[in-house]
Amino acid sequence: MVQSDHWIREMALQGMIEPFVPEQVSEGVISYGLSSYGYDIRVADEFKILSGRSGATLDPKEFDPSTLVDFKGPSCTIPAHSFALARSVEYLRIPREILGLVVGKSSYARCGIFCHVTPLEPGWCGHITIGIYNLAPLPARVYAHEGIAQVIFLQASEPCQVSYEDRQGKYQDQRGIVLPKVERGSGPRGSRVGRGGGGPV
Repeated sequence: MVQSDHWIREMALQGMIEPFVPEQVSEGVISYGLSSYGYDIRVADEFKILSGRSGATLDPKEFDPSTLVDFKGPSCTIPAHSFALARSVEYLRIPREILGLVVGKSSYARCGIFCHVTPLEPGWCGHITIGIYNLAPLPARVYAHEGIAQVIFLQASEPCQVSYEDRQGKYQDQRGIVLPKVERGSGPRGSRVGRGGGGPV
C-alpha cells in the first residue's frame, strides 16, 4: 500500500523527515516538499563531479576518491555524458514496516538528467546519496536546494524480521555524500558486499 500525504505528514512530524516542508513548493523552482502520495526531496549544495582523469577506473571495491572533484555552490553543471554524486538536504528515518522507493523528477528527465539511488530499506536512516547522470550530449545544470527526486513510502503487510538497522548495514546513519563501501571478509576472493546490500549508495 502506498502511503498518503496525511501519513507522511504525521510521520515526518515524529522525525521521519528532517527538515520537513509540509506543502508542495513549486513557484520558480524545481518542486519539492509534500505531495499527494510522496515527498519530493531537495539536493544539497555539495557535489562530487566525475573528473574525467585519463586512465582512471571506477571500481566499487577499490574506489579512488581522486576520480571525483568536490564542488559547492547554488547550482552544479555536469559535463555531457558524465555524472555527479550529491546528497539530499533531508535526513530520513525509515520505519521498520516501510520501504522507500526513490524516483527522479520529470523536469530533469526532460533535460536528459536522471538520478538513481537504491531503495530505502526498513530501519535505514541518513542523508540519501544520489547519483545524478547527464545522458545528454550537452552540459546540464542541477539546482541546489530544489527538488531532485520523490520518495514513495510503501507499507509492508507485516514488519520485517531483520531490518537494515538490525544487521548494521554499511550505509546506516550516513551523513554527507558517502562513496562506495565494500566490507572485507571471508567471501569469494577475500571480499564480500556489506551485509544486506541495501541503503542508498
